[in-house]
Amino acid sequence: MFPAAPINGASLPGVSTGDALRTMESLSDKELPRNMTYEWTELSFLQKQSSKVEQFRDLRNNPFSAFALGAVLVFFVLAGLYESWSLPLAVVLVVPMCLLSALAGVALAGMDVNIFVQVGFVVLVGLACKNAILIVEFARDRQQEGASRFDAAVEAAKVRLRPIVMTSFAFILGVLPLVIAQGAGAEMRRTLGTAVFAGMIGVTLFGLFLTPVFFYVVRWFSGQVKRRESPLSTNPEK
Repeated sequence: MFPAAPINGASLPGVSTGDALRTMESLSDKELPRNMTYEWTELSFLQKQSSKVEQFRDLRNNPFSAFALGAVLVFFVLAGLYESWSLPLAVVLVVPMCLLSALAGVALAGMDVNIFVQVGFVVLVGLACKNAILIVEFARDRQQEGASRFDAAVEAAKVRLRPIVMTSFAFILGVLPLVIAQGAGAEMRRTLGTAVFAGMIGVTLFGLFLTPVFFYVVRWFSGQVKRRESPLSTNPEK
C-alpha cells in the first residue's frame, strides 16, 4: 500500500553477503530521508533472520547463562520468603559448588558442555538450594529462640544431616541409570546424568560443611551492619 522500488544487486568477489548487507543498511540509514525506509526480501531476508537466530543461539550456548539466571531467580524467591536480603546469601553461596562439581564430572568423563548440561545446571540450582534451605531455616529458627550463631549453625548441621544425605543419595542413585545409559540417544542421557550425578555429589559433600559456615558469616556480617547503622541500640538505657 506504499510506493516501493525493488533493488537487486550482488557483492564483489571476495566480499561476503553479510558485509554487503551491512554496507547497504549503513548507506540507507545515512542517505535515505526520514520518510523512507527499507526492508529485505527473499534470500537476504532469510539470511537476516538466520543471523538473529545465531545470536540467540550464541547466548543460549553460554554454559553459565541458565545457571546464573536460575541462581538469581532462587535468590529473589528466598529474599521474598525470608523478607531479608542477607539470609538468602547463605543459601545461594553454595550454588557455585554445583557448577564446579558438574563441570569436573563432565570433564573427567570426556564430554562437552552442551544444552543438556545446562539443563542439569538448572536442576542442580534447585537441589543445592533445597539442601541449604534445610540447614539455614532450622538455624534461623534456633537463633530466634535465643541460641547463638555458632550453636544454631552446628545444631542445624547435625539435625539436618540425615534428611539431606537420604534425599541427596536417593536422587544420585536415581540418575545413575542415565550415567550408564546405552542404546539410541544414550549420549544425551549420559551427558545430563553425568552433570547432575557429579554436581549432586559435590553439593552434598560441600554443602554439609560450607552451608553452616555461610550462615554464621552472613549473620555475623548483617549483625555488624545493623550495629553500625544504629549505634545507640547497644545502650540498654536508650
